[in-house]
Amino acid sequence: MDLPGAAGLTAFAVALAFNQVVIKLTNAGFGPVFGAGLRSLLALAVLSLWVVMRRRRMGNLTATLWPGLLLGSLFGLEFIFLFKALDMTSVSRASILFYSMPVWLAVVAHLTLPGERLSLRRTAGLGLAMAGVAWALADPQSRAGGDLLGDLLALCACWCWAGIALTVRLSKVSQLPAEGQLFWQLAVSSVILLCVAPLMGPLIRTPDWISYSALGYGVLVASMGFLFWLWLMTIYPASDIASFSFLSPVLAVVFGWLIFAEPVGPQFILALGLVAVGIVLINRRKRPSPLAEPAGPEGLASAGRDTGSLKSD
Repeated sequence: MDLPGAAGLTAFAVALAFNQVVIKLTNAGFGPVFGAGLRSLLALAVLSLWVVMRRRRMGNLTATLWPGLLLGSLFGLEFIFLFKALDMTSVSRASILFYSMPVWLAVVAHLTLPGERLSLRRTAGLGLAMAGVAWALADPQSRAGGDLLGDLLALCACWCWAGIALTVRLSKVSQLPAEGQLFWQLAVSSVILLCVAPLMGPLIRTPDWISYSALGYGVLVASMGFLFWLWLMTIYPASDIASFSFLSPVLAVVFGWLIFAEPVGPQFILALGLVAVGIVLINRRKRPSPLAEPAGPEGLASAGRDTGSLKSD
């Protein structure tokens, strides 16, 4: 990993981490599910403009109809859970649960996917991460700003994210370019979220310039942020990119402390360290030899599948 790549991935991790704060700020002006629906709809408009202006192709969407609908439905559910979670619990607690996704994905992949058996190192990472999550949630200081139902919703959002990664790996959606995968997620989720929103409470709360700005930031992360990450994935090895995923939960906790003055005691910080180390061990893989995988588009597609779907969460 060279300096530009490390800088780009660090910047993306910062954007994802700050996104948890942004969701909480958006919820102050809009109903959580309605805000999530607006974000998907506006991000879809940005994606469409990008495709037209850059003359990009989205691939054979017709051939991926059913897995595409599943992908978008999981994306919609993920954001129902995540936006509601951040409306109820702290950014710190929601983030440490949400970004534990590699832990759950590793367990499911071990049971369902060939070639994804847990090595001793990855098993140790899984144990450290799960112990860290449990220890963080038991921290009496963090419980003061938390909510049990909100924590559970954040965990449900995490499981939906893992489901998205599995859907990409096990279906024809993996054959679509980045724009095609993102289209299914944004198009289907915008319909689901905007239809469900009236059943989930008031659509509008007390919007101000902060909530509008937060919504705009979320739209950019949900559209151009994901495309930027996938562009990096065509340049650098998937294992190196995945190793940066530990930064997002760490930075999200820092942002929650800085912006919302969320209580973060020594126990929570140590627990977060365990989660970060665990995620690195889970994602760390041996670099394939040059002969192990083709260097052309097939190799890049495989790298994409191996990384799962970090997306725009």
